[in-house]
Amino acid sequence: MKKMKKFFIILAVIILVFILFYFGLYVYAKLSPGLPINGANGYHLYDSEELAFNGDDNEWVKLDNISKNIRNATVSIEDKNFYKHLGFDYLRIIKALMINVKSGANKQGASTITQQYSKNLFLDFDKTWSRKLKEAWITIRLETHYSKDEILEGYLNTINYGGIFGIENAAKYYFDKKASELSLAEASMLAGIPKNPSRYSPITHPKEAKERQKLILASMVDNGYITEKEMKRALNEELNYAQEKDDNKSSMIMYYQDAVMKELEKIDSIPTSFLETGGLKIYTNLDSNAQKVLEENINKNIKSENIQSAAIMMDPNTGKVLALTGGMNYSKSQFNRALSENRQVGSTIKPFLYYSALENGFTPSTTFTSEKTNFSLDNGKTYSPKNYNDEYAKGPISMATALAYSDNIYAVKTHLFLGQNSLVNMLKRVGISKNVKELPALALGAEEISLIDMMGAYSTLANEGNKIKPHFISKVTDIEGNILYEYKPKPENILNKSTVYVLNELLTSTYAKEFIDYNYPTCYGISSKMTKKYAIKTGTTDTDNLIFGYNKDILVGMWTGYDNNKNVNGADSSNIKNAWIDTIEGYLKDKKDNWYKTPSNVVGVAVNPLDGTLSNGKDISRIQYYIKGTEPSSNKSLDESIPTVKME
Repeated sequence: MKKMKKFFIILAVIILVFILFYFGLYVYAKLSPGLPINGANGYHLYDSEELAFNGDDNEWVKLDNISKNIRNATVSIEDKNFYKHLGFDYLRIIKALMINVKSGANKQGASTITQQYSKNLFLDFDKTWSRKLKEAWITIRLETHYSKDEILEGYLNTINYGGIFGIENAAKYYFDKKASELSLAEASMLAGIPKNPSRYSPITHPKEAKERQKLILASMVDNGYITEKEMKRALNEELNYAQEKDDNKSSMIMYYQDAVMKELEKIDSIPTSFLETGGLKIYTNLDSNAQKVLEENINKNIKSENIQSAAIMMDPNTGKVLALTGGMNYSKSQFNRALSENRQVGSTIKPFLYYSALENGFTPSTTFTSEKTNFSLDNGKTYSPKNYNDEYAKGPISMATALAYSDNIYAVKTHLFLGQNSLVNMLKRVGISKNVKELPALALGAEEISLIDMMGAYSTLANEGNKIKPHFISKVTDIEGNILYEYKPKPENILNKSTVYVLNELLTSTYAKEFIDYNYPTCYGISSKMTKKYAIKTGTTDTDNLIFGYNKDILVGMWTGYDNNKNVNGADSSNIKNAWIDTIEGYLKDKKDNWYKTPSNVVGVAVNPLDGTLSNGKDISRIQYYIKGTEPSSNKSLDESIPTVKME
């Protein structure tokens, strides 16, 4: 009996101490300055013209301008005791703990709307105890300085509806409506998304979203917000999504927004809380015209069912990413294939192989025999690559011809002649972050590399030898305009300007009519659309199509393929080329043809296109460029020499 009495006394003391501590916190919070939450609703994104893009300027919407349907649905499903507690629902916490302990899993949460709002005021979502304590303190301060309606207003203006922040933006994105116009059916569907934005999106997972909507409407009946009849009517209402009306073409810009947010996370100078900034103004490198041209031409040309695409347009001189798409339909897949996926790059790797070759004594006229070849390797194995469509010259061809036809035999011979580490080192030099392996097939792009990394590598060719970093953000300020971060380029010269010029001229052979012979140049099919001079290289594997091309002003890279690695076909290859040429020509429309100035130590010589010998003045000839002193001096073909490679 005495033990029981002692237990209850101790328990009463603990409860009293807790109440006093809790009361003290609220008093202290009440005496502390209020939190500047109005307007601290996150991210304000601007394009290169400093205009808000995606129709999203994150304007704060007053609670009176938010439909009561979304207010009631949110409170009912997220925090039914919202208007009764002081920031924490202790009975709900205890219940959730019991359920989770009993099930052995974290099945139920107990965060109130005020607690969730406090999380939304942070730029990241660390799960440390320090962060949890900060969030708890902010929760108390919110409850002591603001009314419940003001807290709900802030929450609805900042919550994540599947990459769309704030109820006004979500209403526009999903239903092309204002938040004040949402019906019960629309509101109950949107209210389900924040629980798990990827799982409960009505666009990507309609079945799961519908089940969530049923749960929300049932809770609204239980909590007295609606009647059974209203619930049934809402469940039977057919919802028309704005993203389905326009086939989601405009939403490709969301991939760019995601790329911006990913880059923002890596900037150390940005404060951790919106309370310190009042929100962030993010000035991006997005060129709205470039984005429009890119989207239009991808949608026009990439038609195969279920095929995906990724594309980037970049200023090669500064690294500014002007436009980006990470897939064909953001509503159906938010995975950004331009940044987050490594795919085989195929023959688009060859320009880096040939730059290395030019550095090591090769010239545009250096020849190897193009024929079926079995390579005997040092490890005792053999390697037998093939040319596309099994087309071979069955005689010597020049480096220029090898690029024009994307000859695989020539590439492997060059790779093995130089030593397999030569291309590996070259890729590291131009900024490829992945550790690629020394393989004979590396010369044919068997390694998987991301599109953004390849764009960085190609920029070294497009800007005449400087290594720069592709980037999306130019500047970040707080809500008052104080600069928190500003990108400062640090170009590093890593390639020889004259050698790059020679290679860039070689890459024009991919569409030159002078190379029509036993085969056609890989990009000849789009040459009729060209009004300007470009350096271009395509790549094709069983599962991937790629193309990179540029002049002095713009670099455009594209990939197409299937997420399930289904084989691509010839039509897909043709489509990506047309998408590329239509995009770059559309962007450069009404702009001058800006090609590179010939360096003083480079000379142009008329040669036979196929074997690189001096032109005899009778047959077809083409001006080819060489470092002075390396140009052919006779019409005799250079001897093939591969001392380190055995061929059977």
